[in-house]
Amino acid sequence: MSKVLSPVKVDAWISGEYKAPSSNRYFDDLNPLDDTVYAQAGWCTEKDVDQAVQSAHSAFQSYRNSLPKEREGWLCKAAELLEQRAGEFVEVLVDEGGSTLLKARFEIGFAQSILRAAAGMARNISGKTMPSDVPGRFSMSIRQPLGVVACITPFNIPLIKGIRLTANAMAIGNTTVLLPSEEAPVVATLIARLYQDAGFPKGSFNFVTGFGHEIGDSLTGHSLVRAVSFTGSSRVGQHIRKLCAEHGKNVILELGGKSPLVVLKDANIEKAAADAVFSIFINQGQVCMGASRIYVERPVFDDFLKRYVENTRKVGMGDLRDPTTMIGPLINQRQRDRVRSHIENAVARGARIETGGNWYGNRCEPTILTGVTPAMTVCREETFGPVTSVYPIDSVDEALALANDSVYGLSAAIYTSNITTALKFAQDIKSGMVHINAPTPQDEPHVPFGGVGESGVGREGPDGDIEALTEWKWITVQL
Repeated sequence: MSKVLSPVKVDAWISGEYKAPSSNRYFDDLNPLDDTVYAQAGWCTEKDVDQAVQSAHSAFQSYRNSLPKEREGWLCKAAELLEQRAGEFVEVLVDEGGSTLLKARFEIGFAQSILRAAAGMARNISGKTMPSDVPGRFSMSIRQPLGVVACITPFNIPLIKGIRLTANAMAIGNTTVLLPSEEAPVVATLIARLYQDAGFPKGSFNFVTGFGHEIGDSLTGHSLVRAVSFTGSSRVGQHIRKLCAEHGKNVILELGGKSPLVVLKDANIEKAAADAVFSIFINQGQVCMGASRIYVERPVFDDFLKRYVENTRKVGMGDLRDPTTMIGPLINQRQRDRVRSHIENAVARGARIETGGNWYGNRCEPTILTGVTPAMTVCREETFGPVTSVYPIDSVDEALALANDSVYGLSAAIYTSNITTALKFAQDIKSGMVHINAPTPQDEPHVPFGGVGESGVGREGPDGDIEALTEWKWITVQL
């Protein structure tokens, strides 16, 4: 069992207290390293979802009038407490999610920054005055919080998303109901305790545990839920988008990706080969921004591939608490089977494994493929594992055409010493985020984070969340 101070059984968190599921059933939450039972979480039903939403709705009636300095103070306190409890969070992230120490520490530090950035949002909700054609009329507009926001988060970065989706919504006066991944319910308990101890009022934050395919629609379709913020697969995201459209709800979706990384002949090849390792193998490739397509100009293709393979073979696969370890276990058997099938399908159709492809328990060795063709599953589908394909190209125009030939558009990177070429590529590529001479996985608390196409709709971050999670009201005063 885990060393962390967390309950053996995870119940829902509603109105500031734990509540057993109405089903009286629990499901196993496994440690992905060896598939032993880490905890048991409540098998919540539609009834539990309704109680959580009702709690958030009731709390909103007073929470919406909380002062900016109060929300600012609660969020800053939460950041302070998270820093103090970093050790406890590390233990849960490692044992429940299979995070390496490197990735767990990053999540904790980034979540602290998100909380502090969210604190600034409390004072950033502004309206404007407007001229009027009516004599003596004073005309102005204000933004007001929507109400209950449903937040649905994934297993791969449960702390970052659990904090970001809820903290930003609460910073601007909304209340929240979180449905965490069934692979990360214990993280949700730590977040609940964090908010409670920071001073957030009861009911402002709630969570239920269970399976999205069973209770997800009960949450996103609930009549009292005004907006949905979801991070997960494109398939589920598109379903949620349709549901929200039918019920007139605002929605922010951050979905899958098939992010391209382009290396031109005038690039710093040593840096590009080093960054390419981080771009796809961090968190064992379970990263929506992972560079699973790498396009390299032919004059430097062999040099890049040689360096890339050498760097990849040095990637640590040791103890998860060893700071040099980068590759941990894949989260569950379904995902392991997916990664395995993508590799086997590619090899069976003629692809070459330059390095990797072996399995050590529930860990897949970081794998680089060449000779990949559109007939192979790995070419177009998101693998969500430590697997990437390297393709030769003859020009930046060819790279752009290939990069844009995808239903996804989350993140992209280009390595070149020509800033004109780089900026033109950045303007023309169909991607929500583009990084020049830097890896595809990039994020900061205050930026507009998100993608286009099947990679999502809307943007996470202060500006995007204020836009999506508040509504305009026009007010006039006849003088």
